[in-house]
Amino acid sequence: MSSTLITGIAELVTNDPEADDLLGAIADAALVVEGATVAWVGRAIDAPEADERLDVGGRAVLPGFVDSHSHLVFAGDRAAEFAARMAGESYAAGGIRTTVAATRAATDEQLTSHVARLVAEMRRQGTTTVEIKSGYGLSTRDEARSLAVARQFTEETTFLGAHVVPAEHADDPAAYVDLVTGPMLDAAAPYARWIDVFCERGAFDGDQARAVLAAGAAKGLRGRLHANQLGPGPGVRLAAELGLTAVDHCTYLEDADVDALRDSGTIATLLPGVEFSTRQPYPDARRLLDAGVRVAIASDCNPGSCFTSSLPLCVALAVREMGMTPGEAVHAATATGARALDRDDVGALTVGRRADLMVLDAPSHVHLAYRPGVPLVQQVWQGGRPV
Repeated sequence: MSSTLITGIAELVTNDPEADDLLGAIADAALVVEGATVAWVGRAIDAPEADERLDVGGRAVLPGFVDSHSHLVFAGDRAAEFAARMAGESYAAGGIRTTVAATRAATDEQLTSHVARLVAEMRRQGTTTVEIKSGYGLSTRDEARSLAVARQFTEETTFLGAHVVPAEHADDPAAYVDLVTGPMLDAAAPYARWIDVFCERGAFDGDQARAVLAAGAAKGLRGRLHANQLGPGPGVRLAAELGLTAVDHCTYLEDADVDALRDSGTIATLLPGVEFSTRQPYPDARRLLDAGVRVAIASDCNPGSCFTSSLPLCVALAVREMGMTPGEAVHAATATGARALDRDDVGALTVGRRADLMVLDAPSHVHLAYRPGVPLVQQVWQGGRPV
């Protein structure tokens, strides 16, 4: 098994939980990649020999981003909806149905090609692990095929049949919940690791969300929730009560929601690109962090409320608009993003972890927020190889 010494690293972000600082940063560093994993990290002066050597010339090296919330399987375009929001219209969940019609009409090949393009776009910006949801099929056939497409690109696939009630069930939402928890779940479960519900006004209430999550658990699927995006609601506290790994959005929180997140350990995954694209208030990450809540950042790449694949943009927004330090935002998009997917093999560059990393054309992680919009990711490695 060949090894590569990467040296000339101005700053190496390890996210080592045993380190004295949050990022486990090492100056004038090096690391050794052997096969698909990290074999050694430390100061360059102490580096061992390796079969090959790569000098990155005083650049920073970080773990690859872990994007724990995305909706990449879709067809169609909702640019007109975005333009209307920018002209003053408010965001509501109902626009999802526009994408459902286009997705149902698309072929498997069209959907696969579209996901491949977006995953490549993410990778160029440093994302090496991505979660992909269904949720734009909303029929037994289309949810199953959406997940089959997603599974070609990641093991982190999520069944989101409970995204909204489709038009054909608008007069009988209870019948649609029965479909989601019955035949649709049966068809989707072989392709999914997670199950999710949009627990929000205009989508599904707390009792419906509980029923969907329970049905998924009976099939061996781990639970997640979209919650408290459009206003206060029961979703965050339901996630905490059920001990879910993560609950996403968390824009509108009462004190009891924050306490529940802290006490349960459920991760609050914040999605700043959504607020950028909808002009809603940004989540208060500072409030959560100061209360002892674990916070992750993800893109929520989707065609309606947030069509960005850029975690560097999300990091910059988290720093500028949500009260996070650059270090906290990077940690949230890497180490805590990994924990939001219950992964301990990615999100850090310590011995034994997957060698998923990015090289920045900058001397430190701070430049991700300091130079927003600039394509700083010079090189990406996935599983020990440059891609």
